[in-house]
This record gives sequence, structure tokens and C-alpha cells, in this order.
Amino acid sequence: MRHLIRQHQLEQEIICDSAGTASYHIGSSPDPRMTEAAATRGIVLTGAARQFQRSDFQAFDLILAMDRDNYADILRLAPSKEDETKVRMMCEFCRHHRDREVPDPYYGGIDGFQYVVDLLLDACEGLLEHISAVHLTR
Repeated sequence: MRHLIRQHQLEQEIICDSAGTASYHIGSSPDPRMTEAAATRGIVLTGAARQFQRSDFQAFDLILAMDRDNYADILRLAPSKEDETKVRMMCEFCRHHRDREVPDPYYGGIDGFQYVVDLLLDACEGLLEHISAVHLTR
């Protein structure tokens, strides 16, 4: 998503962050296999893993979950019903893929990471379209 935000010169309008619901890789760089898969599409991955916090509901207008388990974990942290409405599934924004969840490629080979990059590019392009139409007043 950050790649697309930069391409469209929307860094001043859109703040994008990433967080997991588990504490597994806090502080770690992106998985080298994902970094490699993204690089083949001209995308540079940066950052360090962090865990989703309840305060993220105040910091962000939209919170996206990769799968149903993460969706449920995030909803459990929602301070209010209004905050629950901010939570959506990433694949809702896919324009070409039919997946309902983003598969976890961690225990597989590079093909799984390449598929996830393609799926997320599709979803992020749809998401950017949605944000531009609903939230941006350019």
C-alpha cells in the first residue's frame, strides 16, 4: 500500500501502517522471502513488525484484517461499536482475485509469497480506489 501511496503522491493525505495481532515477530524486518517477492514487482518493503494496539482505533479511520482470525482478534479490542465499523477484511477490496482471506505463506515456498504479493497488490489498488472515492477531496 505504501508503494501505491508513493506512486500516486498521496503521502500527505494517507497514513498507512502495519501491525500483527500476535506478538511473534515484534521488531523484526519483513520476511526475506516476502521482501524478495515484492522486489520482483518493484516494491521495497521497509519497517519493523509491531503488535496491533487498542489505541490504533483512535489513530486510524480504517483497519484491515488479513484473515478471519485476525478480524476476530481486532474486534475483541474495539472500544466501541463505532470502532468495530472501522474493521474490514483486506480481500473485500480485491478487484480480480476471489480470495476472501489472505493466505499465510510463512511455512511454504517462494510461490506462496509471490501469490500473496499479487493478491495484496490487487486489494491495495481497490483500497486506494475506495479511499480516493470516499475519503479524499482532491
